[in-house]
Amino acid sequence: MAKYSEKASEKVEKTMHEMKEGKLKSGSGKKVTSRKQAIAIGLSEAKKEGAKVPQKKS
Repeated sequence: MAKYSEKASEKVEKTMHEMKEGKLKSGSGKKVTSRKQAIAIGLSEAKKEGAKVPQKKS
């Protein structure tokens, strides 16, 4: 299983909370309703901030 940093976990937790409140938006500006999409956004934001996030398997 992939190992995520503490910072990445916190970012995903924050985005999940935003999604449940209905405040999380995707890149196109639409409301995010998918749990998987919220996790992907959280990991992407964490990666931009320099957190340890493993590469996606191809």
